Amino acid sequence: MLYKPKHFGRVQVRNLAIGFVLISTAPAKEHEVYSELLRVKEIVELHPLFGEYDLIAKVEAEDFNALGQVVVDKIRSVPGVIDTKTLTGIKF
Repeated sequence: MLYKPKHFGRVQVRNLAIGFVLISTAPAKEHEVYSELLRVKEIVELHPLFGEYDLIAKVEAEDFNALGQVVVDKIRSVPGVIDTKTLTGIKF
């Protein structure tokens, strides 16, 4: 399904690609990874977790290509990140 921008009066509302990225870190690296990810402007929320994953990041990007670049270039490249799982969606 293709989502097109919506128009309300003169204001154009764009759909954004949203990703919820589950992040596993190396043992004892949670704080360092968390601090580094706070610098990524596309991450609009970042929360520590208990369990299989150590962090969850909410990422907003222009489209899914940009979202993928954020995950690969700005999240997976952080020292201490050992695995990610991305759940994708859109924001109306």
